[in-house]
Amino acid sequence: MTDNINPNVKEGWTGPGRRDGTILPMKPEDDALHIEVGAKNQFEWWYFDAHLEGGYTLVAFFYAAIPNPGLDQGKIAVELTLLRPDGRKTQKVVKYKKPDFYASREIPDVKIGENYMKVEFQDDGLPIYEIFLEDEDLMFHLTYKALVKGWKPGTGYSHFAELGHFAWVVPFPRASVEGTIRDGDKEMSVTGVGYHDHNWLNFSFQSIIEYWMWGRVYSENFTCSYAFIQCNDKVDRHAVKVLMGAKGSEVFLSSGEYEFTQDDFEYSEAAGHSFPRTISVNVPGELEFKLEVVKVLEAENMLDNFPRLLSLAAKYILRMKPGYFRLNSDFTLKVTQDGVTSEEKGNTLHEIVTFKQLGPKE
Repeated sequence: MTDNINPNVKEGWTGPGRRDGTILPMKPEDDALHIEVGAKNQFEWWYFDAHLEGGYTLVAFFYAAIPNPGLDQGKIAVELTLLRPDGRKTQKVVKYKKPDFYASREIPDVKIGENYMKVEFQDDGLPIYEIFLEDEDLMFHLTYKALVKGWKPGTGYSHFAELGHFAWVVPFPRASVEGTIRDGDKEMSVTGVGYHDHNWLNFSFQSIIEYWMWGRVYSENFTCSYAFIQCNDKVDRHAVKVLMGAKGSEVFLSSGEYEFTQDDFEYSEAAGHSFPRTISVNVPGELEFKLEVVKVLEAENMLDNFPRLLSLAAKYILRMKPGYFRLNSDFTLKVTQDGVTSEEKGNTLHEIVTFKQLGPKE
């Protein structure tokens, strides 16, 4: 596909081109607080997920300010989501007042009510995070031990001229996870594999962004993390693209120069959107992978989560049509280094958030 590049959009690559010749190391302050909490159009959140042995998947957010207009945009909150092996889902958003919030501007240290996130730094550059979140229905108390060093595409920032900036850093693209979760009255010891990223921005997503797709690939020897963010006409349909490749714990590729293709669209009545059953990412001669959907874990029309009046305003006045997918896919991965090509396979999770129709409607 041909990239649309707006010269007024400044991405943070160290170069040459839209990639990092020098991969900047993560700093403790990269995963600390950046915004002024409570300020208009400033949003920030810390995201964790884990795919657990036994078929459970969980997602946790610490929000300094919620970006989603359907979840009371701008509010301080924590979010807990548990997907069970049988497909049942519980999602809880617990809101807090400003006096209940604390976050350091120097290190990853966040407290929201009794919920917390904290870090223990290691000499090998692979930190250990502890998170705790709880409401009456769910509790997550987990330790994440990084298996891949933290990564950020360039400086982590994309500046959209006078419209604002967006930042994305990945403190650990891959981690081992262990701990305890509670599902209702049932408490379980769990182990699995996890991920953590961190975002902040100073504009409303839907004002510039049409859709974004992101995910990971975890194979025996390699880890990949990617995001494809399609912007609208305000920035000439610029596409922000970021991709990381790591072998073992070391990041060897940090680039926005990749081919991104979407094929085999299928319409979902639940989401009111189509989604691609096949996604391909290719950095010619270096790294390529293909995702093929085997199961739709979540498909939802995000307007269903909005309060009724806001839903009507979003649909008929703002012309918003937000949809969300969490997908489970099989992958094939090829990595070429020093003239040697390695091929590995596996299964992974990836996501789509969209404010417009993707592909054809059936």
